[in-house]
Amino acid sequence: MTAVDIRLDHLAIAQRLAADPRAWPVMPRFHAVDRWYHRLATEPDHEVWLLTWLPGQGTDLHDHGGSAGAFHVFSGSLIEDTVTLSPGGPPRVTARELGEGAGRRFGTRHIHRITNRSDRPAVSIHVYGPALTVMTRYRISATGLDVKTVERAGSQW
Repeated sequence: MTAVDIRLDHLAIAQRLAADPRAWPVMPRFHAVDRWYHRLATEPDHEVWLLTWLPGQGTDLHDHGGSAGAFHVFSGSLIEDTVTLSPGGPPRVTARELGEGAGRRFGTRHIHRITNRSDRPAVSIHVYGPALTVMTRYRISATGLDVKTVERAGSQW
């Protein structure tokens, strides 16, 4: 695994890119069925993705395979549901709305889902360090948090 500079501020990178959309190599696109995404940059210690979200579009519960990161809402509004695990107790899901201009950092063990529950399209910028190689998708069951799938970069996204 590539070493990551823990001083790297993923949110600052996302905000810097959001400040100059004319420099993006592609303009955001929207697809009626699925979220659209495009990798904006790949660096030795991080990568940057541009994502679009029509109303109702979202992810399932997932982690980032040990990568830390951040995301910034360029336009629109997104809801992030974050999972907290407590020994012996059921998983707890906490919702947070992030509007245009808002962002948040997350660590290497972060499990969440993001959804556009508004009536407007949304655009966001996501930064991961190191670059994503694997993502685990989860479901909450009566017994706790269960692994649904493990997806690998290059073959499944």
